[in-house]
Amino acid sequence: SAPAVSPQVGSHRDISLESLSLFRLLEPQIEILVLGTGDRVERLHPAMVKRMRECGIAVEVQDTANACATFNFLMNERRVVAAGLIPP
Repeated sequence: SAPAVSPQVGSHRDISLESLSLFRLLEPQIEILVLGTGDRVERLHPAMVKRMRECGIAVEVQDTANACATFNFLMNERRVVAAGLIPP
């Protein structure tokens, strides 16, 4: 069978439950997902954030520059964190 291909995310409009599914599969399970949405903070659909929270993953949405800083801070705090970053 063909390998599963992760959907391409070119902008915040491409973020979906499907594109976030990879983060739910990581081992060890992440505590926090930091999403950088480019030059500015973009709102995600509340149902996506709720679904991730139901899976035990907090979602932090920021512009990409701040998302990088937050990711580094959380890593230094030894938190189990992942980042999805859209270039500004």
